[in-house]
Amino acid sequence: MRIVLDAMGSDHAPGVDVRGAVGAARRFGQELVLVGDEVAIRAELASLDTDGLSLSVVHASQVVEMGEHPAQAVRAKKDASIVVGMRLLREGQADALVSAGNSGGVLAAALVGAGRIGRIRGIHRPAISTILPARDGGWAFMLDIGANADCRPEWLAQFALMGAAYAEQVLGLPNPRVALLSNGEEKIKGNQLVQDTHALLDRLALGLNLVGNVEGKDITQGLADVIVSDGFTGNVAIKTAEGTAAMLLSLLRSEIKSRKLATLGALLARPAFRAVAARLDYREFGGGMLLGVNYPVVIAHGRSDELAIENAVGVAISATRANIVEQIRQRMEDWRDEADAGEDE
Repeated sequence: MRIVLDAMGSDHAPGVDVRGAVGAARRFGQELVLVGDEVAIRAELASLDTDGLSLSVVHASQVVEMGEHPAQAVRAKKDASIVVGMRLLREGQADALVSAGNSGGVLAAALVGAGRIGRIRGIHRPAISTILPARDGGWAFMLDIGANADCRPEWLAQFALMGAAYAEQVLGLPNPRVALLSNGEEKIKGNQLVQDTHALLDRLALGLNLVGNVEGKDITQGLADVIVSDGFTGNVAIKTAEGTAAMLLSLLRSEIKSRKLATLGALLARPAFRAVAARLDYREFGGGMLLGVNYPVVIAHGRSDELAIENAVGVAISATRANIVEQIRQRMEDWRDEADAGEDE
């Protein structure tokens, strides 16, 4: 298996990205192809122990910067690292791609320009996903979290189908519970998009384990395994959750340090605190899948460190082994068959 890493993607590229790649190559035993400024990448590699690791470098002279218009940048910069990485996928020289670059740039590079890998046949819009910790050791898989600010019911229905496929095939959750993110639990709640999506899913009867709506407060309560939203609402929800988690950990540390007895108690409870911090640490999840395109693509946080990059590579490997693209492709065939049958009635 060959995984392409956009070595110029993160906020601290290429150092963080290269160190994460070396850690991933050692941990997972797979070949990694580092794309970007070859001189800078090789300088980083020279400072690390890479004996016995399968690492190669493909030069790319350009980078899609955060402030650039994504679609315009990937069209104009044909030698950008993310474009070259996508081209390696399209040409069959790699199996999956990881980037901590501009998420809009990664999405654009997948759909337009010299590296275009395209959408799975029948998918209207790809979706960016993430994993959130839930109570009792569980997880919630959420999409879309930023690719599509304005959506149609058909798009959300496809997000539900793709999310269920990922939860089942990659996360190992049989018959995953699927819910729509809304402002109330009842089906009559929600905006027109949510209500119309419910009606469409009921009509198509795609075999999804639909459990209705979940509210923002319920995302981490274990009420659903897959939570579906438009990209605007989803992005606000996950960033609010991340900010709240960071604030609570900061407040906890501050309050403990201000009290002597609390400091003593904290020493005794240190293993528990570390376990909680790990559960809330975005680095442990690595990155989110861009679902709906023709190859496994993982988008990591721009602020990723080497641990986050290493885990993002792990996500790409797991998705590739689970053959998630083909799983979604097959479910889309079932979608079209159901839609055609409905038209014939």
